[in-house]
Amino acid sequence: MPQKRIAALLTTAFLTLASLCLAAAASAQTSPPPPTEKQQVLWMKLEKSILDVDRGLDGVMGVAIVDLTDGHKYLLHANDVFPQASSIKICILAELYRQAQQGKLKLTDMYTVNAADLVQDSDIMGGLTPGVTQITLRDLATMMVAVSDNSATNVLIDRVGMDNVNAFLTAQGLRDTRLRRKMMDLKAAVEGRENVSTPNEMLNLLEALYRGQILNKEMTDDFFKVLSTHKDSWIPRDLPDDLKIADKPGALEGVRNDSGVIFVDKRPYILCVMTTYLRRERDGEEAISNISLAAWRMFDRLARASEYGRVISPGNSSR
Repeated sequence: MPQKRIAALLTTAFLTLASLCLAAAASAQTSPPPPTEKQQVLWMKLEKSILDVDRGLDGVMGVAIVDLTDGHKYLLHANDVFPQASSIKICILAELYRQAQQGKLKLTDMYTVNAADLVQDSDIMGGLTPGVTQITLRDLATMMVAVSDNSATNVLIDRVGMDNVNAFLTAQGLRDTRLRRKMMDLKAAVEGRENVSTPNEMLNLLEALYRGQILNKEMTDDFFKVLSTHKDSWIPRDLPDDLKIADKPGALEGVRNDSGVIFVDKRPYILCVMTTYLRRERDGEEAISNISLAAWRMFDRLARASEYGRVISPGNSSR
C-alpha cells in the first residue's frame, strides 16, 4: 500500500479516535453525578420500605422510580406486563399532542356530542346534549384525564387512531405497551385484548415526555398541564396539596395502578406502581399511596438538603 495511503488512513483513524474521546469527555462533563454514599443509604431505606409493602400485599406489584435530577432508578418487577385500566390514557394523550404538533389535527378542533359514542362511566359526557353540545379535543382530553370519562376517551381513540397510538409506542421502543381495545369493551377484554404496559416502559414514556424528546416545549407544558388536573388518585393521596403531580390512575377488578411525574421543586421524579391479582383492591390503593409517601419523603429531603445532608428550613436560625 502506498505510503500516502497509509498516512491518510492513520490520520483518519487518529481524528476519529480524538473525536470519540472529546465526545466522551463532553458527556462526562454534562452527565449528572451519581448519588453519593449517603444518598445511596436513603435509596436503600426506600427500597426496604417498598419491599415491606410488597411483602404485605396479597397480590402482585411492580414499581419503577427515576430521579429526574441524576437519573438514578429503582426497579421492582418493572418489566412484568400489567393490565393498565385507565392509566393507558397517558398514551392516548401523548399521541393526541404528537398529532397536534405535526398539524394532523388541532386541539381546538370541535366535536359534536353523539349519542352513539356514549358508554358507561362517562360522568361528564353522559350529561351533555347529543347533537347540540360542541367541545374541543382538548376539552375531551381534560375529561379523559380529570374524571376518566370513557366516552371522551373513545372519541379520542377514534380521532387519533388506535393503530397510530401503537405505532407511536413502537417508535418509542415500548414493546409491551399496547392499546388493544376501547374503554368498556368487555367483549374485547374477555377475548384477552387488554390494554397493557410495564412499570419501566410507562416510566420511559413519561421521562421522554418530561425531557422534551417527543413534544416541543409548548406542547410538553400543555400536556403536563392537562395530566396534572386534579383527580381522585393514589399517588397524591398523602402528599402536600400544593404539590404538582401529573398522573393517571387505573382501576379494574383485581387491578390498581398509578403512574406519573411528581414535580418536587429541585428534585422531580417519576413513580409508576402497578398491582394485579389483588384479593382486595383497597389494599392495592393503600400500597400505591404508601410507596408514594415513602418516595416523596426521600426526594423532598434530597431537594432541601446540601450535599452533606444539612437542611435549613425557612425561619430556622440554629447553627
